[in-house]
Amino acid sequence: MQGPAAETHEETGAPGHEEGSGGLPQFDVAMWPGQMAWFLIFFVIVFILMSRVFVPRIGGTIAEREGKIAGDVAEARRLKEEADAQAAAAAADTAQARAQAMKLASEARAKAQAEISARLAEEEARLAQTGAAAETRIAAARDAAMASVGDIAADAAKAIVDKLTGKSPTPAELASAAPARA
Repeated sequence: MQGPAAETHEETGAPGHEEGSGGLPQFDVAMWPGQMAWFLIFFVIVFILMSRVFVPRIGGTIAEREGKIAGDVAEARRLKEEADAQAAAAAADTAQARAQAMKLASEARAKAQAEISARLAEEEARLAQTGAAAETRIAAARDAAMASVGDIAADAAKAIVDKLTGKSPTPAELASAAPARA
């Protein structure tokens, strides 16, 4: 059974597909001159498009990028110089503040040392005065004790002689036994 598709199927002849033709038309030497002509026409069109349209656009883009990069580098240098200037100013301010703090600390130390020296001098004067008064009292007490030592020695000598001999010595004997000290 043959259908309508089988009836309409006819063989058409295409150039280069004859029964005796062998292989691809690109490798057929007889077709090379036409292929070379089309290749040259296509190459010239592509060359003109590249040289007149695409290369200038690419060059413009490259130039624009180079300009942007150069601008960014210049801006970065400017910002770095500004940051360096600010860092130098901050370092100078810090050094000035440190010097001021050292000066204030030195002044405070000198003031404290002066106050300590004044207090120390006052305390030394007070202690010297107290020491002198104490030495005066000690000398008075020593003199009073020394004055009564003669009487105590005479009383002790009288008691010893009285106990040993059973007789009381006379005041002249006591004076010769324990002479008074000046």
